[in-house]
Amino acid sequence: MADSQSSGLGDEKEKENEDRERSRHAAQAEKNKEKDAVKETLSSKDKNGGSMGKKRNLSDLSLVRFITTELTRGYFLEHNEAKYTERRERVYTCLRIPKELEKLMTFGFFLCLDAFLYVFTLLPLRVILALLRLLTLPCCGLGGARLLQPAQVCDVLKGFIMVLCYSMMSYVDYSMMYHLIRGQSVIKLYIIYNMLEVADRLFSSFGQDILDALYWTATEPKEKKRAHIGVIPHFLMAVLYVFLHAILIMVQATTLNVAFNSHNKSLLTIMMSNNFVEIKGSVFKKFEKNNLFQMSNSDIKERFTNYILLLIVCLRNMEQFSWNPDHLWVLFPDVVMVIASEVAVDIVKHAFITKFNDISADVYGEYRASLAFDLVSSRQKNAYTDYSDSVSRRMGFIPLPLALLLIRVVMSSVKIQGSLSFMCVLLFYLGMITLKVLNSIVLLGRSCVFVKEANMEEKLFDPPPSAASSRVNSRAHRTKHVHIVPQQDPTINKGGIPLSSHTTQPANMAESAAPTLPKSDSDTFLTTPDEEDDEKIINVDTGLEGGGLEPRTPKKDLLEIDRFTICGNRID
Repeated sequence: MADSQSSGLGDEKEKENEDRERSRHAAQAEKNKEKDAVKETLSSKDKNGGSMGKKRNLSDLSLVRFITTELTRGYFLEHNEAKYTERRERVYTCLRIPKELEKLMTFGFFLCLDAFLYVFTLLPLRVILALLRLLTLPCCGLGGARLLQPAQVCDVLKGFIMVLCYSMMSYVDYSMMYHLIRGQSVIKLYIIYNMLEVADRLFSSFGQDILDALYWTATEPKEKKRAHIGVIPHFLMAVLYVFLHAILIMVQATTLNVAFNSHNKSLLTIMMSNNFVEIKGSVFKKFEKNNLFQMSNSDIKERFTNYILLLIVCLRNMEQFSWNPDHLWVLFPDVVMVIASEVAVDIVKHAFITKFNDISADVYGEYRASLAFDLVSSRQKNAYTDYSDSVSRRMGFIPLPLALLLIRVVMSSVKIQGSLSFMCVLLFYLGMITLKVLNSIVLLGRSCVFVKEANMEEKLFDPPPSAASSRVNSRAHRTKHVHIVPQQDPTINKGGIPLSSHTTQPANMAESAAPTLPKSDSDTFLTTPDEEDDEKIINVDTGLEGGGLEPRTPKKDLLEIDRFTICGNRID
Protein backbone atom coordinates (compact mmCIF):
# COMPACT_ATOMS: atom_id res chain seq x y z
CA MET A 1 0.00 0.00 0.00
CA ALA A 2 2.78 2.33 0.93
CA ASP A 3 4.49 1.67 -2.39
CA SER A 4 1.38 2.38 -4.37
CA GLN A 5 0.80 5.67 -2.53
CA SER A 6 4.37 6.84 -3.08
CA SER A 7 4.18 6.02 -6.80
CA GLY A 8 0.93 7.97 -7.08
CA LEU A 9 2.44 11.00 -5.44
CA GLY A 10 5.45 10.85 -7.84
CA ASP A 11 3.15 10.79 -10.87
CA GLU A 12 1.28 13.83 -9.61
CA LYS A 13 4.51 15.77 -9.12
CA GLU A 14 5.69 14.91 -12.58
CA LYS A 15 2.41 16.12 -14.05
CA GLU A 16 2.67 19.37 -12.10
CA ASN A 17 6.21 19.92 -13.39
CA GLU A 18 5.14 19.28 -16.98
CA ASP A 19 2.28 21.79 -16.60
CA ARG A 20 4.67 24.42 -15.23
CA GLU A 21 7.06 23.92 -18.12
CA ARG A 22 4.27 24.19 -20.66
CA SER A 23 3.02 27.41 -19.10
CA ARG A 24 6.59 28.80 -19.04
CA HIS A 25 7.12 27.96 -22.72
CA ALA A 26 3.78 29.56 -23.63
CA ALA A 27 4.71 32.79 -21.77
CA GLN A 28 8.11 32.86 -23.46
CA ALA A 29 6.50 32.43 -26.86
CA GLU A 30 4.13 35.34 -26.17
CA LYS A 31 7.06 37.58 -25.15
CA ASN A 32 8.93 36.68 -28.34
CA LYS A 33 5.92 37.58 -30.43
CA GLU A 34 5.64 40.95 -28.69
CA LYS A 35 9.36 41.68 -29.33
CA ASP A 36 9.03 40.78 -32.98
CA ALA A 37 6.07 43.09 -33.29
CA VAL A 38 8.02 45.96 -31.67
CA LYS A 39 10.96 45.39 -34.02
CA GLU A 40 8.71 45.44 -37.05
CA THR A 41 7.13 48.72 -35.95
CA LEU A 42 10.56 50.27 -35.24
CA SER A 43 11.94 49.16 -38.57
CA SER A 44 8.95 50.54 -40.37
CA LYS A 45 9.37 53.86 -38.51
CA ASP A 46 13.07 53.91 -39.42
CA LYS A 47 12.27 53.32 -43.04
CA ASN A 48 9.75 56.06 -43.03
CA GLY A 49 12.16 58.41 -41.20
CA GLY A 50 15.04 57.54 -43.61
CA SER A 51 12.91 58.20 -46.61
CA MET A 52 11.83 61.50 -45.09
CA GLY A 53 15.53 62.40 -44.40
CA LYS A 54 16.51 61.54 -47.95
CA LYS A 55 13.72 63.68 -49.28
CA ARG A 56 14.85 66.51 -46.99
CA ASN A 57 18.52 66.13 -48.10
CA LEU A 58 17.57 66.06 -51.76
CA SER A 59 15.61 69.22 -51.29
CA ASP A 60 18.69 70.91 -49.68
CA LEU A 61 21.05 70.02 -52.63
CA SER A 62 20.89 73.12 -54.78
CA LEU A 63 23.38 74.95 -56.99
CA VAL A 64 23.28 78.05 -54.81
CA ARG A 65 24.02 76.07 -51.67
CA PHE A 66 26.95 74.26 -53.41
CA ILE A 67 28.47 77.54 -54.60
CA THR A 68 27.98 79.07 -51.18
CA THR A 69 29.74 76.12 -49.55
CA GLU A 70 32.67 76.33 -51.96
CA LEU A 71 33.04 80.06 -51.38
CA THR A 72 32.92 79.86 -47.59
CA ARG A 73 34.83 76.61 -47.06
CA GLY A 74 37.96 77.08 -44.91
CA TYR A 75 41.08 75.18 -43.80
CA PHE A 76 44.02 75.78 -41.46
CA LEU A 77 47.64 75.43 -42.64
CA GLU A 78 48.93 75.37 -39.09
CA HIS A 79 47.56 71.85 -38.73
CA ASN A 80 50.57 70.74 -40.84
CA GLU A 81 53.09 73.37 -39.80
CA ALA A 82 56.23 71.20 -40.23
CA LYS A 83 55.42 70.38 -43.86
CA TYR A 84 54.89 73.95 -44.96
CA THR A 85 57.89 75.20 -43.01
CA GLU A 86 60.06 72.68 -44.85
CA ARG A 87 58.64 73.79 -48.20
CA ARG A 88 59.39 77.42 -47.38
CA GLU A 89 62.97 76.55 -46.41
CA ARG A 90 63.41 74.77 -49.74
CA VAL A 91 62.32 77.91 -51.55
CA TYR A 92 64.76 80.00 -49.52
CA THR A 93 67.52 77.50 -50.27
CA CYS A 94 66.84 77.75 -54.02
CA LEU A 95 66.94 81.53 -53.75
CA ARG A 96 70.28 81.38 -51.91
CA ILE A 97 71.89 79.00 -54.39
CA PRO A 98 72.79 81.63 -57.06
CA LYS A 99 74.57 83.82 -54.50
CA GLU A 100 76.45 80.99 -52.75
CA LEU A 101 77.29 79.25 -56.02
CA GLU A 102 78.66 82.40 -57.62
CA LYS A 103 80.78 83.05 -54.51
CA LEU A 104 82.32 79.60 -54.96
CA MET A 105 82.67 80.07 -58.72
CA THR A 106 84.34 83.46 -58.32
CA PHE A 107 86.79 82.13 -55.74
CA GLY A 108 87.54 79.08 -57.88
CA PHE A 109 87.94 81.24 -60.98
CA PHE A 110 90.66 83.32 -59.32
CA LEU A 111 92.32 80.15 -58.06
CA CYS A 112 92.52 78.87 -61.64
CA LEU A 113 93.68 82.29 -62.81
CA ASP A 114 96.45 82.23 -60.20
CA ALA A 115 97.65 78.82 -61.36
CA PHE A 116 97.35 79.89 -65.01
CA LEU A 117 99.33 83.13 -64.52
CA TYR A 118 101.99 81.18 -62.65
CA VAL A 119 102.96 79.45 -65.91
CA PHE A 120 103.59 82.80 -67.66
CA THR A 121 105.14 84.80 -64.82
CA LEU A 122 106.89 82.98 -61.99
CA LEU A 123 107.63 79.66 -63.69
CA PRO A 124 110.08 81.17 -66.26
CA LEU A 125 111.87 83.05 -63.46
CA ARG A 126 112.11 79.92 -61.33
CA VAL A 127 113.48 77.95 -64.29
CA ILE A 128 116.11 80.63 -64.88
CA LEU A 129 117.13 80.57 -61.22
CA ALA A 130 117.44 76.78 -61.29
CA LEU A 131 119.59 76.88 -64.43
CA LEU A 132 121.79 79.58 -62.88
CA ARG A 133 122.27 77.33 -59.89
CA LEU A 134 123.38 74.54 -62.21
CA LEU A 135 125.84 76.85 -63.96
CA THR A 136 127.32 78.24 -60.75
CA LEU A 137 127.72 74.90 -58.99
CA PRO A 138 131.25 74.24 -60.38
CA CYS A 139 132.35 77.53 -58.83
CA CYS A 140 130.54 77.20 -55.50
CA GLY A 141 130.82 73.44 -55.04
CA LEU A 142 128.16 71.02 -53.87
CA GLY A 143 129.16 70.85 -50.22
CA GLY A 144 127.22 67.64 -49.71
CA ALA A 145 123.96 69.29 -50.75
CA ARG A 146 121.65 68.28 -53.56
CA LEU A 147 122.36 69.38 -57.08
CA LEU A 148 118.87 70.92 -57.26
CA GLN A 149 116.01 71.04 -54.81
CA PRO A 150 112.98 68.88 -55.67
CA ALA A 151 110.86 71.95 -56.44
CA GLN A 152 113.57 73.26 -58.78
CA VAL A 153 113.74 69.92 -60.57
CA CYS A 154 109.98 70.04 -61.16
CA ASP A 155 110.23 73.61 -62.44
CA VAL A 156 113.01 72.71 -64.89
CA LEU A 157 110.99 69.75 -66.15
CA LYS A 158 107.95 71.97 -66.69
CA GLY A 159 110.08 74.48 -68.58
CA PHE A 160 111.58 71.83 -70.86
CA ILE A 161 108.12 70.38 -71.53
CA MET A 162 106.79 73.81 -72.52
CA VAL A 163 109.74 74.52 -74.83
CA LEU A 164 109.60 71.15 -76.59
CA CYS A 165 105.83 71.22 -77.00
CA TYR A 166 105.88 74.77 -78.34
CA SER A 167 108.45 73.78 -80.94
CA MET A 168 106.18 70.89 -81.93
CA MET A 169 103.09 73.12 -82.01
CA SER A 170 104.79 75.50 -84.44
CA TYR A 171 104.37 72.86 -87.16
CA VAL A 172 100.58 72.75 -86.71
CA ASP A 173 98.79 75.00 -89.21
CA TYR A 174 95.84 76.69 -87.49
CA SER A 175 94.39 78.08 -90.74
CA MET A 176 94.31 74.68 -92.42
CA MET A 177 92.60 73.20 -89.37
CA TYR A 178 90.01 76.01 -89.42
CA HIS A 179 89.06 75.45 -93.06
CA LEU A 180 89.03 71.68 -92.60
CA ILE A 181 86.56 71.96 -89.74
CA ARG A 182 84.48 74.62 -91.50
CA GLY A 183 83.85 72.28 -94.43
CA GLN A 184 82.03 69.78 -92.22
CA SER A 185 78.28 69.68 -91.73
CA VAL A 186 76.61 71.18 -88.66
CA ILE A 187 75.55 67.87 -87.14
CA LYS A 188 79.01 66.42 -87.62
CA LEU A 189 80.58 69.44 -85.90
CA TYR A 190 78.14 69.12 -83.01
CA ILE A 191 79.14 65.48 -82.54
CA ILE A 192 82.82 66.38 -82.80
CA TYR A 193 82.45 69.07 -80.14
CA ASN A 194 80.78 66.65 -77.72
CA MET A 195 83.51 64.08 -78.34
CA LEU A 196 86.14 66.74 -77.68
CA GLU A 197 84.56 67.58 -74.30
CA VAL A 198 84.64 63.93 -73.24
CA ALA A 199 88.21 63.53 -74.48
CA ASP A 200 89.27 66.66 -72.58
CA ARG A 201 88.04 65.17 -69.30
CA LEU A 202 89.78 61.88 -69.98
CA PHE A 203 93.02 63.63 -70.89
CA SER A 204 92.86 65.74 -67.72
CA SER A 205 92.31 62.66 -65.58
CA PHE A 206 95.24 60.68 -66.97
CA GLY A 207 97.48 63.66 -67.70
CA GLN A 208 97.92 64.80 -64.12
CA ASP A 209 98.91 61.25 -63.16
CA ILE A 210 101.55 61.29 -65.89
CA LEU A 211 102.96 64.60 -64.64
CA ASP A 212 102.93 63.49 -61.00
CA ALA A 213 104.71 60.26 -61.95
CA LEU A 214 107.37 62.30 -63.76
CA TYR A 215 107.92 64.65 -60.82
CA TRP A 216 108.19 61.82 -58.29
CA THR A 217 110.47 59.75 -60.51
CA ALA A 218 112.83 62.70 -60.96
CA THR A 219 112.91 63.66 -57.25
CA GLU A 220 112.64 60.26 -55.58
CA PRO A 221 115.45 59.59 -53.07
CA LYS A 222 118.17 57.48 -54.65
CA GLU A 223 118.57 55.30 -51.57
CA LYS A 224 115.34 53.49 -52.40
CA LYS A 225 115.21 50.53 -54.70
CA ARG A 226 114.42 51.50 -58.27
CA ALA A 227 110.84 50.58 -59.14
CA HIS A 228 110.26 52.71 -62.24
CA ILE A 229 111.16 52.74 -65.92
CA GLY A 230 113.36 55.83 -65.70
CA VAL A 231 113.08 59.59 -65.92
CA ILE A 232 113.50 59.86 -69.71
CA PRO A 233 110.52 57.59 -70.60
CA HIS A 234 108.35 59.46 -68.12
CA PHE A 235 109.52 62.77 -69.60
CA LEU A 236 108.69 61.63 -73.13
CA MET A 237 105.23 60.51 -72.02
CA ALA A 238 104.65 63.90 -70.39
CA VAL A 239 105.73 65.75 -73.54
CA LEU A 240 103.46 63.60 -75.69
CA TYR A 241 100.53 64.14 -73.32
CA VAL A 242 100.90 67.95 -73.19
CA PHE A 243 101.23 68.13 -76.98
CA LEU A 244 98.15 65.96 -77.65
CA HIS A 245 96.08 67.78 -75.05
CA ALA A 246 97.06 71.14 -76.57
CA ILE A 247 96.04 69.88 -80.05
CA LEU A 248 92.71 68.73 -78.63
CA ILE A 249 92.01 72.14 -77.07
CA MET A 250 93.04 73.79 -80.36
CA VAL A 251 90.46 71.73 -82.26
CA GLN A 252 87.88 72.66 -79.63
CA ALA A 253 88.70 76.37 -79.99
CA THR A 254 88.61 76.10 -83.78
CA THR A 255 85.15 74.50 -83.68
CA LEU A 256 83.94 77.32 -81.45
CA ASN A 257 85.45 79.83 -83.87
CA VAL A 258 83.60 78.23 -86.78
CA ALA A 259 80.37 78.48 -84.78
CA PHE A 260 80.96 82.20 -84.20
CA ASN A 261 81.66 82.87 -87.87
CA SER A 262 78.74 80.86 -89.27
CA HIS A 263 76.13 83.00 -91.05
CA ASN A 264 72.96 81.66 -89.43
CA LYS A 265 74.54 80.95 -86.00
CA SER A 266 72.87 77.52 -86.04
CA LEU A 267 75.99 75.72 -84.82
CA LEU A 268 76.41 78.18 -81.96
CA THR A 269 72.79 77.66 -80.94
CA ILE A 270 73.21 73.89 -80.99
CA MET A 271 76.39 74.10 -78.94
CA MET A 272 74.65 76.33 -76.38
CA SER A 273 71.70 73.94 -76.19
CA ASN A 274 74.21 71.25 -75.27
CA ASN A 275 74.60 73.01 -71.93
CA PHE A 276 70.91 72.55 -71.19
CA VAL A 277 71.19 68.85 -72.01
CA GLU A 278 73.63 68.75 -69.10
CA ILE A 279 70.74 69.63 -66.77
CA LYS A 280 68.86 66.52 -67.83
CA GLY A 281 71.89 64.32 -67.19
CA SER A 282 72.59 65.72 -63.73
CA VAL A 283 69.44 66.91 -62.00
CA PHE A 284 67.57 63.61 -61.80
CA LYS A 285 70.38 61.68 -60.14
CA LYS A 286 71.26 60.99 -56.55
CA PHE A 287 74.03 63.26 -55.30
CA GLU A 288 75.88 63.35 -52.02
CA LYS A 289 77.98 66.24 -50.78
CA ASN A 290 81.16 64.70 -52.15
CA ASN A 291 79.63 64.23 -55.60
CA LEU A 292 78.36 67.80 -55.59
CA PHE A 293 81.85 68.98 -54.63
CA GLN A 294 83.31 67.21 -57.65
CA MET A 295 80.65 68.68 -59.92
CA SER A 296 81.32 72.17 -58.55
CA ASN A 297 85.04 71.79 -59.24
CA SER A 298 84.27 70.57 -62.74
CA ASP A 299 82.01 73.57 -63.36
CA ILE A 300 84.72 75.97 -62.17
CA LYS A 301 87.27 74.39 -64.49
CA GLU A 302 84.83 74.31 -67.40
CA ARG A 303 83.88 77.96 -66.95
CA PHE A 304 87.51 79.11 -66.80
CA THR A 305 88.41 77.01 -69.85
CA ASN A 306 85.50 78.49 -71.79
CA TYR A 307 86.72 82.00 -70.98
CA ILE A 308 90.17 81.16 -72.37
CA LEU A 309 88.60 79.60 -75.48
CA LEU A 310 86.51 82.73 -76.02
CA LEU A 311 89.67 84.82 -75.66
CA ILE A 312 91.39 82.70 -78.32
CA VAL A 313 88.38 83.05 -80.64
CA CYS A 314 88.39 86.84 -80.22
CA LEU A 315 92.14 87.02 -80.89
CA ARG A 316 91.84 85.00 -84.08
CA ASN A 317 88.88 87.04 -85.35
CA MET A 318 90.52 90.34 -84.52
CA GLU A 319 93.61 89.25 -86.42
CA GLN A 320 91.54 88.42 -89.49
CA PHE A 321 89.97 91.91 -89.41
CA SER A 322 93.31 93.69 -88.88
CA TRP A 323 92.53 94.48 -85.24
CA ASN A 324 89.56 96.65 -86.12
CA PRO A 325 87.88 97.59 -82.80
CA ASP A 326 84.47 97.78 -84.48
CA HIS A 327 84.52 94.03 -85.09
CA LEU A 328 84.91 93.44 -81.35
CA TRP A 329 81.42 94.84 -80.83
CA VAL A 330 80.16 92.40 -83.45
CA LEU A 331 81.55 89.50 -81.42
CA PHE A 332 80.44 90.92 -78.07
CA PRO A 333 76.74 89.76 -78.19
CA ASP A 334 77.73 86.19 -79.00
CA VAL A 335 80.33 86.14 -76.23
CA VAL A 336 77.80 87.47 -73.70
CA MET A 337 75.23 84.92 -74.87
CA VAL A 338 77.64 82.01 -74.39
CA ILE A 339 78.68 83.21 -70.92
CA ALA A 340 75.09 83.90 -69.84
CA SER A 341 73.92 80.47 -70.93
CA GLU A 342 76.77 78.83 -69.02
CA VAL A 343 75.95 80.76 -65.83
CA ALA A 344 72.20 80.09 -66.15
CA VAL A 345 72.72 76.36 -66.66
CA ASP A 346 75.01 76.12 -63.62
CA ILE A 347 72.52 77.96 -61.39
CA VAL A 348 69.53 75.88 -62.48
CA LYS A 349 71.49 72.64 -62.23
CA HIS A 350 72.81 73.27 -58.72
CA ALA A 351 69.49 74.68 -57.48
CA PHE A 352 67.55 71.54 -58.39
CA ILE A 353 70.30 69.15 -57.31
CA THR A 354 70.31 70.69 -53.83
CA LYS A 355 66.50 70.65 -53.77
CA PHE A 356 66.06 67.02 -54.80
CA ASN A 357 68.86 65.74 -52.54
CA ASP A 358 67.95 67.95 -49.55
CA ILE A 359 71.36 69.65 -49.38
CA SER A 360 71.72 72.99 -47.66
CA ALA A 361 73.15 76.03 -49.45
CA ASP A 362 75.77 76.31 -46.68
CA VAL A 363 77.62 73.39 -48.26
CA TYR A 364 79.17 75.77 -50.79
CA GLY A 365 80.88 77.55 -47.91
CA GLU A 366 82.44 74.23 -46.94
CA TYR A 367 83.62 73.70 -50.51
CA ARG A 368 85.15 77.17 -50.53
CA ALA A 369 86.93 76.46 -47.25
CA SER A 370 88.29 73.19 -48.66
CA LEU A 371 89.74 74.97 -51.70
CA ALA A 372 91.14 77.69 -49.45
CA PHE A 373 92.81 75.04 -47.30
CA ASP A 374 94.77 73.82 -50.34
CA LEU A 375 96.10 77.32 -50.96
CA VAL A 376 97.08 77.93 -47.33
CA SER A 377 98.68 74.49 -46.89
CA SER A 378 100.82 75.01 -50.01
CA ARG A 379 102.47 77.97 -48.23
CA GLN A 380 103.48 75.89 -45.21
CA LYS A 381 107.03 74.69 -44.56
CA ASN A 382 105.89 71.06 -44.66
CA ALA A 383 104.10 71.50 -48.01
CA TYR A 384 104.43 68.44 -50.21
CA THR A 385 103.07 69.82 -53.49
CA ASP A 386 102.99 72.97 -55.53
CA TYR A 387 99.76 74.91 -55.51
CA SER A 388 99.25 74.68 -59.28
CA ASP A 389 99.49 70.89 -59.06
CA SER A 390 97.02 70.90 -56.15
CA VAL A 391 94.53 72.84 -58.27
CA SER A 392 95.07 70.37 -61.09
CA ARG A 393 94.20 67.42 -58.89
CA ARG A 394 91.29 69.12 -57.15
CA MET A 395 89.56 70.64 -60.17
CA GLY A 396 90.98 68.68 -63.07
CA PHE A 397 92.44 71.91 -64.46
CA ILE A 398 95.91 71.41 -65.97
CA PRO A 399 97.33 74.81 -67.03
CA LEU A 400 100.23 73.60 -69.18
CA PRO A 401 98.31 72.60 -72.38
CA LEU A 402 96.01 75.63 -72.20
CA ALA A 403 98.93 78.00 -71.62
CA LEU A 404 100.83 76.38 -74.49
CA LEU A 405 97.91 76.92 -76.87
CA LEU A 406 97.46 80.55 -75.79
CA ILE A 407 101.16 81.24 -76.36
CA ARG A 408 100.91 79.64 -79.80
CA VAL A 409 97.86 81.73 -80.78
CA VAL A 410 99.31 84.99 -79.44
CA MET A 411 102.64 84.45 -81.19
CA SER A 412 100.89 83.75 -84.49
CA SER A 413 98.41 86.63 -84.12
CA VAL A 414 100.72 89.38 -82.87
CA LYS A 415 103.78 90.40 -84.86
CA ILE A 416 106.65 91.72 -82.73
CA GLN A 417 108.95 93.99 -84.72
CA GLY A 418 111.18 96.80 -83.51
CA SER A 419 112.35 97.98 -80.12
CA LEU A 420 109.02 99.58 -79.29
CA SER A 421 107.27 96.24 -79.64
CA PHE A 422 109.75 94.62 -77.28
CA MET A 423 109.18 97.41 -74.75
CA CYS A 424 105.43 96.80 -74.98
CA VAL A 425 105.97 93.08 -74.43
CA LEU A 426 108.18 93.81 -71.40
CA LEU A 427 105.59 96.16 -69.93
CA PHE A 428 102.85 93.59 -70.55
CA TYR A 429 104.95 90.94 -68.80
CA LEU A 430 105.52 93.22 -65.81
CA GLY A 431 101.80 93.89 -65.69
CA MET A 432 101.10 90.15 -65.64
CA ILE A 433 103.56 89.68 -62.77
CA THR A 434 101.86 92.51 -60.88
CA LEU A 435 98.45 90.95 -61.47
CA LYS A 436 99.74 87.56 -60.33
CA VAL A 437 101.24 88.97 -57.12
CA LEU A 438 98.15 91.00 -56.24
CA ASN A 439 95.87 88.09 -57.01
CA SER A 440 97.97 85.76 -54.84
CA ILE A 441 97.99 88.20 -51.91
CA VAL A 442 94.22 88.72 -52.00
CA LEU A 443 93.56 84.99 -52.41
CA LEU A 444 95.86 84.09 -49.53
CA GLY A 445 94.17 86.62 -47.25
CA ARG A 446 90.68 85.43 -48.13
CA SER A 447 91.75 81.81 -47.81
CA CYS A 448 93.04 82.40 -44.29
CA VAL A 449 89.67 83.93 -43.39
CA PHE A 450 87.77 80.96 -44.85
CA VAL A 451 89.99 78.43 -43.07
CA LYS A 452 89.60 80.24 -39.76
CA GLU A 453 85.81 80.42 -40.14
CA ALA A 454 85.74 76.68 -40.83
CA ASN A 455 87.91 75.91 -37.75
CA MET A 456 90.46 74.06 -39.86
CA GLU A 457 93.65 75.64 -38.45
CA GLU A 458 94.64 72.45 -36.64
CA LYS A 459 94.90 70.53 -39.90
CA LEU A 460 97.54 72.94 -41.15
CA PHE A 461 99.97 71.61 -38.54
CA ASP A 462 99.33 67.94 -39.24
CA PRO A 463 102.26 66.12 -40.85
CA PRO A 464 101.91 65.34 -44.56
CA PRO A 465 100.63 61.84 -45.37
CA SER A 466 103.44 59.33 -45.69
CA ALA A 467 103.67 56.18 -47.72
CA ALA A 468 102.94 54.05 -44.66
CA SER A 469 99.72 55.87 -43.90
CA SER A 470 98.61 55.64 -47.52
CA ARG A 471 99.22 51.90 -47.45
CA VAL A 472 97.20 51.69 -44.25
CA ASN A 473 94.32 53.51 -45.90
CA SER A 474 94.44 51.27 -48.94
CA ARG A 475 94.45 48.18 -46.73
CA ALA A 476 91.56 49.55 -44.75
CA HIS A 477 89.62 49.85 -47.99
CA ARG A 478 90.55 46.31 -48.95
CA THR A 479 89.41 44.74 -45.68
CA LYS A 480 85.99 44.14 -47.18
CA HIS A 481 87.57 41.34 -49.23
CA VAL A 482 89.14 39.68 -46.16
CA HIS A 483 87.38 36.56 -44.90
CA ILE A 484 86.77 36.20 -41.14
CA VAL A 485 87.73 32.84 -39.69
CA PRO A 486 86.15 31.99 -36.30
CA GLN A 487 87.98 30.10 -33.56
CA GLN A 488 87.26 26.55 -32.60
CA ASP A 489 85.14 27.56 -29.58
CA PRO A 490 83.80 31.00 -30.38
CA THR A 491 81.64 32.88 -27.94
CA ILE A 492 78.32 33.73 -29.51
CA ASN A 493 76.48 36.89 -28.58
CA LYS A 494 72.75 37.41 -28.78
CA GLY A 495 72.88 38.47 -32.40
CA GLY A 496 74.53 35.21 -33.42
CA ILE A 497 77.88 36.81 -34.32
CA PRO A 498 81.08 35.26 -32.93
CA LEU A 499 82.73 37.80 -30.64
CA SER A 500 86.15 36.15 -30.62
CA SER A 501 87.08 36.00 -34.28
CA HIS A 502 90.38 36.61 -36.04
CA THR A 503 90.99 38.29 -39.34
CA THR A 504 93.93 37.80 -41.59
CA GLN A 505 97.17 39.71 -41.11
CA PRO A 506 96.40 42.76 -43.35
CA ALA A 507 93.26 43.51 -41.38
CA ASN A 508 95.15 43.33 -38.07
CA MET A 509 97.86 45.60 -39.44
CA ALA A 510 95.26 48.11 -40.56
CA GLU A 511 93.58 48.11 -37.17
CA SER A 512 96.84 48.51 -35.30
CA ALA A 513 98.17 51.26 -37.53
CA ALA A 514 94.95 53.24 -37.88
CA PRO A 515 95.17 54.98 -34.45
CA THR A 516 98.56 56.45 -35.41
CA LEU A 517 97.00 58.74 -37.99
CA PRO A 518 96.70 62.38 -36.92
CA LYS A 519 93.22 63.36 -35.75
CA SER A 520 91.69 66.61 -34.60
CA ASP A 521 88.32 68.06 -33.84
CA SER A 522 88.14 69.57 -37.29
CA ASP A 523 88.40 66.15 -38.93
CA THR A 524 84.65 65.85 -38.63
CA PHE A 525 84.01 69.12 -40.38
CA LEU A 526 83.97 68.34 -44.05
CA THR A 527 82.86 64.75 -43.73
CA THR A 528 79.88 63.84 -45.81
CA PRO A 529 76.93 62.64 -43.73
CA ASP A 530 75.44 59.52 -45.16
CA GLU A 531 71.78 58.95 -44.39
CA GLU A 532 72.12 55.23 -44.97
CA ASP A 533 74.84 54.96 -42.31
CA ASP A 534 72.41 56.19 -39.68
CA GLU A 535 70.15 53.25 -40.38
CA LYS A 536 72.90 50.66 -40.03
CA ILE A 537 73.64 49.00 -36.73
CA ILE A 538 77.33 48.58 -36.01
CA ASN A 539 78.47 45.86 -33.65
CA VAL A 540 80.98 47.47 -31.28
CA ASP A 541 82.89 44.29 -30.51
CA THR A 542 83.37 43.10 -34.08
CA GLY A 543 83.01 46.31 -36.12
CA LEU A 544 80.50 44.54 -38.37
CA GLU A 545 77.22 45.88 -39.65
CA GLY A 546 74.26 43.95 -38.30
CA GLY A 547 74.80 40.27 -38.99
CA GLY A 548 76.97 40.69 -42.10
CA LEU A 549 80.66 39.97 -42.42
CA GLU A 550 81.78 43.15 -44.24
CA PRO A 551 83.39 45.93 -42.20
CA ARG A 552 82.12 49.46 -42.41
CA THR A 553 83.60 51.54 -45.24
CA PRO A 554 85.33 54.66 -43.88
CA LYS A 555 83.90 58.01 -44.87
CA LYS A 556 85.85 60.28 -47.18
CA ASP A 557 86.79 63.77 -46.13
CA LEU A 558 86.46 66.54 -48.72
CA LEU A 559 90.17 67.22 -48.37
CA GLU A 560 90.87 63.68 -49.62
CA ILE A 561 88.71 63.99 -52.74
CA ASP A 562 90.05 65.26 -56.04
CA ARG A 563 88.22 65.77 -59.29
CA PHE A 564 88.46 62.15 -60.43
CA THR A 565 87.84 60.30 -57.15
CA ILE A 566 84.87 57.94 -57.27
CA CYS A 567 82.83 58.63 -54.13
CA GLY A 568 79.34 57.24 -53.88
CA ASN A 569 76.87 56.02 -56.48
CA ARG A 570 74.91 58.32 -58.75
CA ILE A 571 71.56 56.61 -59.18
CA ASP A 572 69.00 57.59 -61.80
